[in-house]
Amino acid sequence: MKKIMKVALYNPFIETLGGGEKHILSIIQVFAEQGAEISIFWNKNLTHEIENRFSFEYVKNIKWLPNIFNNHSPLRTLQSLKNFDYFFYVTNGSYFASLAKKNFVFSMVPDQKLYNLNPINRLKLWNYRFISNSPFTTSWLEKWGINPITIPPYIDSSLLNIKNKKEKIILSVGRFFPHLHSKNQEKIIESFSNLKRESQIFRDYKLIIVGGLKKEDESYFNKLKLSTEDPSILFKPNVTNRELYSLYGRASYFWHFTGYGVDEDISPEKVEHFGIAPLEAMAASDFVFCFNAGGPKRLIKEGETGFLFNDIKELIEKMIILEGDLKLQNKIKTQANSYIDKYLSYNAFKTEVLKFL
Repeated sequence: MKKIMKVALYNPFIETLGGGEKHILSIIQVFAEQGAEISIFWNKNLTHEIENRFSFEYVKNIKWLPNIFNNHSPLRTLQSLKNFDYFFYVTNGSYFASLAKKNFVFSMVPDQKLYNLNPINRLKLWNYRFISNSPFTTSWLEKWGINPITIPPYIDSSLLNIKNKKEKIILSVGRFFPHLHSKNQEKIIESFSNLKRESQIFRDYKLIIVGGLKKEDESYFNKLKLSTEDPSILFKPNVTNRELYSLYGRASYFWHFTGYGVDEDISPEKVEHFGIAPLEAMAASDFVFCFNAGGPKRLIKEGETGFLFNDIKELIEKMIILEGDLKLQNKIKTQANSYIDKYLSYNAFKTEVLKFL
């Protein structure tokens, strides 16, 4: 009888259910498709939340195990992990030894505080490899003496086939929170107001701001809503995956402001590390505008698959130019779709996972 492969995940941020969580769960999905038994260490069953947010079917079969990584002895951790063929850990800066056959640290934030490789941590990590979520994160890990495997996420191919009629919508997607790599929704609101003042072309446009919202960030969310009385600005927290895809399909433009005003050479953790949402928007034929930093700076080809901007003035100027240039619009849609299909398909992602892991 063929032995069933056993795969485990511990992600201390799993309830955030953001792009990083989707990415590591996608890696686990590849193992599930190979017939592996999947376990996640957490004290709460998140099956419904993950299905609702990401539409991953395999999560119905996940085993949810008690979180052994908080306030438990290293011996108990070792005893538990030795039963697994693969163990994945999304690092929060703490490290622990593992007796699983293969062990991986998943790195989604280029924050040097998370990678204190002192002698004790090096001993704990003797049988681990690091996985980076993007070329941007990899470039910083290498500066800190880590040589990771780079596996960017994939973009759902169904977005390439959305045929919704485009509407006068500017969309922005990102978690509602003011700290770390904030999505800068307050700057997005300011920019939209400036755009409508400076150009009659966009007078009838709506701004729709979508994002995950946790209870501890509700005060920030409420403050955002109170910051504007413009009825054409809509806030949509915690939407389903189906609704999000529908919005991608209906939107004409997509804005991404993560890292705005930040010097990435000083604070790389505060800019966008990869940028799944802008790439999903590109796949759905939205015209994507991203702040010129981090992951998007390495992924978007200026004037070919999207646009980069350094300040609000530049954003508005480029928006007005693009709105009046149908030839450029068609070129960008074609090249953006081709880029996603060629380099960020699920098949390409699956091939990388199986090759490296």
